[in-house]
Amino acid sequence: MAETTTFAPLKDIGTLEISEESEIKFYVDEYKGFKYASIRTFLKREGYTGPTKAGVTLNPTVLAGVLEALAKLSPEPQALEEVELARFQKKMGTELVVRVTIYKDTTGVDFREWIDDGSYKGWSKKGVRVPYKDLQKAIGFMKEMQDFLKTVDTKPKSSAAKP
Repeated sequence: MAETTTFAPLKDIGTLEISEESEIKFYVDEYKGFKYASIRTFLKREGYTGPTKAGVTLNPTVLAGVLEALAKLSPEPQALEEVELARFQKKMGTELVVRVTIYKDTTGVDFREWIDDGSYKGWSKKGVRVPYKDLQKAIGFMKEMQDFLKTVDTKPKSSAAKP
């Protein structure tokens, strides 16, 4: 029998239902000792249930910038075309781009990585799109993630003892 792994974030904040088979989860997690906010698509299918590669991670600084950019948006979509709201450098050659997008006649906010590393320049598959109708709920989840990250040490502890 196949072994299943359990998804266990540090703190599960909330979920947006996208369809019968997919949802966007907002949670705080840890990788190599660093705590971060994560927004990720999860599947709920017969053959697989769990996280996908479609999502983004935000350190506390990027999360604060994203919230600042989203605060400028009105509760109802105003743009009839795509609008870039902000860019945040995540690491050399990788930026997180936040933009209002229109896809299949619906407006949403896209959080996606832009790569420019010399061998490739363009959008990565690492990203998630939040429907505009769910934006206020998503902002609330991000504020909860930000509050939680303020209560924990976000940097890994050094294994070397200090004198």
